[in-house]
Amino acid sequence: MTVSREEEGFSLDLPTIPAEPCIPPDALIDGLGVTPHETLKAVNGNYMAVFDESDAVAALVPNMARIAALHPGGVIATAPAHEPDIDFVSRFFAPSHGIPEDPVTGSAHCTLAPYWSARLGRRRLAARQISARGGEIVCEVQGPRTRLEGQAVLYLEGTILL
Repeated sequence: MTVSREEEGFSLDLPTIPAEPCIPPDALIDGLGVTPHETLKAVNGNYMAVFDESDAVAALVPNMARIAALHPGGVIATAPAHEPDIDFVSRFFAPSHGIPEDPVTGSAHCTLAPYWSARLGRRRLAARQISARGGEIVCEVQGPRTRLEGQAVLYLEGTILL
């Protein structure tokens, strides 16, 4: 992973994480409380639940015990955005990893970006993760790599001695 400081924040260069359509498992539907329009499973084990409306993603009140049953995967919920300058919205739940809802998830956007890029016909997209804290990410699909740009909060500083 390469991190670069940019004028407006930071840029991460990460591997693209592809996903394939799948039949939604019962734990996914029970966990979200609603059946998504489309379901995909990423190569890292995460499920992606695609909804038609961003309001449906915002309204989710997940059953974390049922979502935890999808271990080791988490659940990415996403929909097209209906606001200017944002292409899609998302939320990410990974209770089996101790993260009921992650505020802003870089790895999830490595699955979201190629999906929305193919659907919208553009490589560069603006995303908003609509968790309680939330955040905005600019995603650019570059083949096997995905570049994510956005703001960051310093939470740890240290030195590694080799």
